[in-house]
Amino acid sequence: QVQLGESGGGLVRAGGSLRLSCAASGSIFRIIAMGWYRQVPGNQRELVAQVNAGGGLEYADSVKGRFTISRDNAKNTVYLQMNTLKPEDTAVYYCQAYIYDTTTTWSIYWGQGTQVTVSS
Repeated sequence: QVQLGESGGGLVRAGGSLRLSCAASGSIFRIIAMGWYRQVPGNQRELVAQVNAGGGLEYADSVKGRFTISRDNAKNTVYLQMNTLKPEDTAVYYCQAYIYDTTTTWSIYWGQGTQVTVSS
């Protein structure tokens, strides 16, 4: 089994910064991609940022220039540095990972979510 452990959420004023971390542990053969999604009650979960095994990056338009995703392959950890936060960034942020847990079988894993609240 694979677990994703998240940390770093909290309450911050508009214009402030937060850094989220997500560490994968357990039976991991290879990590394909790791990323962050967010969800506001009543809305669908949306992609915030993702980094693949080759280092390719993808960002939602709403966070480009403000958020930076990075990955430490040695620690199986992905980070999301969030700067110039806005009230509309308020959501539960979920870590997601595509992981081979054997040589031939891969699955999508989710973290438990961490609340980010940005006050105006």
